[in-house]
Amino acid sequence: MSHSGFVPDNSNIKKTSGTPNLSFNYQNSILFKRDANNIAYRVTSTQLPAMIGGAFVDLYLTKGHMREPHWHPNAWELDVVVSGEVRVSIVDPDTSSLHTFQIKEGNVAFIPMGWWHWIEPLTEEAHLHLFFNNDQFESSEGSDILRLTPPEVFQKSYNVNEKTIKQALEPIDETVVIGPPSNNYSDRDVEKHHVKIKINDKDVEIDD
Repeated sequence: MSHSGFVPDNSNIKKTSGTPNLSFNYQNSILFKRDANNIAYRVTSTQLPAMIGGAFVDLYLTKGHMREPHWHPNAWELDVVVSGEVRVSIVDPDTSSLHTFQIKEGNVAFIPMGWWHWIEPLTEEAHLHLFFNNDQFESSEGSDILRLTPPEVFQKSYNVNEKTIKQALEPIDETVVIGPPSNNYSDRDVEKHHVKIKINDKDVEIDD
């Protein structure tokens, strides 16, 4: 894990080295691209070495897609809506409660460091600016947690049938970031059927 992002001074800038690079075209730094309309660009201290303690992401989403559930272990996040409207959902780990905020142009949402959250567009298109208080912020993606956790762990932990959860999670074969992935069941010409799983001794029926 990288440093905390706290900046006591500008000691990283040395006058003997001259003025550092202070401008950058962030469209040359793609964080993730699902398609031309669902894409995220980033600026960190990798692109602007003098920008210690903060980072920026320019996020574009269209309806039917979403920034998948994830958390940042080393930074808080401030979401600013440039255009459109989105729903930001945040899980408070202290109270074990889910909070949702519908925000549009002129509104912001704040996600404390390490809190599970996701972003869903409510309009046909949405554009957001995301700010982080760490110039090398990290992300832990929900898709990686699901696809890399052995199915038997879900059964042992939650009493979810191992074979059922394995089948349900099979479409997640990549780090998603902006979902759904192209191999999602919704994009396939397959017959839908019902699957029953048991959670806490209760039968729950889901659509496959």
